[in-house]
Amino acid sequence: MNPVLASTLGFALAAGSAGLLAWAAGGPAWGWAAVAAVLGLRVLFNAAHLGAFARWLRAPARDSLPVGRGVWEEVFAGLHRHLKQRDQERLGLVHALARFRDAGRAMPDSVVILDAAGRIEWSNPSAERHFGIDARRDFGQPLTNLVRQPMFIGYLASGEFSEPLMLRSARTDATLSVRLIPFGEDQKLLLARDVTQQETLETMRRDFVANVSHELKTPVTVLSGFVDTLGDESMQLSEAQRRRFLGLMADQASRMRRLIEDLLTLSTLEASAAPDEEQTIEVLPFVDRLAEEARGLSAGRHRVSAEVETNCRLTGSLKELHSALSNLVSNAVRYTPEGGAVRLRWQVVDGCAEFSVEDTGIGIEARHLSRLTERFYRVDNSRSRESGGTGLGLAIVKHVLTRHQARLDIRSEPGRGSRFTAVFPPQRIAALDAAKAAA
Repeated sequence: MNPVLASTLGFALAAGSAGLLAWAAGGPAWGWAAVAAVLGLRVLFNAAHLGAFARWLRAPARDSLPVGRGVWEEVFAGLHRHLKQRDQERLGLVHALARFRDAGRAMPDSVVILDAAGRIEWSNPSAERHFGIDARRDFGQPLTNLVRQPMFIGYLASGEFSEPLMLRSARTDATLSVRLIPFGEDQKLLLARDVTQQETLETMRRDFVANVSHELKTPVTVLSGFVDTLGDESMQLSEAQRRRFLGLMADQASRMRRLIEDLLTLSTLEASAAPDEEQTIEVLPFVDRLAEEARGLSAGRHRVSAEVETNCRLTGSLKELHSALSNLVSNAVRYTPEGGAVRLRWQVVDGCAEFSVEDTGIGIEARHLSRLTERFYRVDNSRSRESGGTGLGLAIVKHVLTRHQARLDIRSEPGRGSRFTAVFPPQRIAALDAAKAAA
């Protein structure tokens, strides 16, 4: 039974019992007087508790809730439980909101909450980096007052947010993917993600496909033309012409083969971060081998020298390192005019080993140096193709050295030659055995 109803019935029964007893003892007047007295005490009891409750309502707090008696004790106890539960729920909401704000602040993406009129209600630090929004200073400001780019203003006004807007950040020059998400009562959530790297990768992918297609187009066109010519029975070709055409076809086929081999090599290198089949390589015979290859490629047209200042051991993949360093050597020979010099040098400087290839060739302008290791980047297209390059050699060198925790240092000056240096970290270098070094 409801405690209030039970208490009320209890007092009514008490008042009736007191009235009957007084009636029996002193007559009807005393009986009604007894009933009135009991009910009056009940009214005063409730009035005192209601007064205390009214005073508490002026400044409600769980700790200052009045102490009741009888049925009021249960009422105040129930109210105390309710207030306690409410405080716990409020505390939980405060913690959840704090976690949400912390998560929003930690996000690399910009997050801005807008009201129905497009005014800023909240933003995270990334929004300040991308748009210059200060969460405290700009609270209540229309977003369009801070981001004034016409494309963005038009996107906000269009009401069509199914597709993101690609926008260039005025502060960082980054490319942002901006999306507006309506929620709640006419509120909007603005999300902006930095997609500069993805855009760069997509551009590189498109350029890579275009470059491969371009590199293959010329030899395929040449081969197709010669095949048609040789297959045309109406053409009266001399034996010398046929040999010349077949020689040109072989050159173009070889060019395609080198390109495909370099593409496969680059793909293999990019597939894993560490070199395969590492071993200990003795430097002196390794450098001598590279020098002999340079002399063979030069065929006496250049002065080729090699110097090993500190003979030691290098840990790494012999196949990969030979491919990379021989690429530096062959480039030096190809781009150095006849009569020039190519110098190979191995030395240890401050604990790091340096293999450098220095030439007296045509040199490279400073504006090209930072891009030389990009795939298919050419300083001079005609010169590169005449030398037989695929445009992938230095990209392969960079990947091989990166897999060996090494780096490529390039110094060059037009008309005065170039120096390409592979710098290996100390952990890749080991001294020779004392007996072997003495021998």
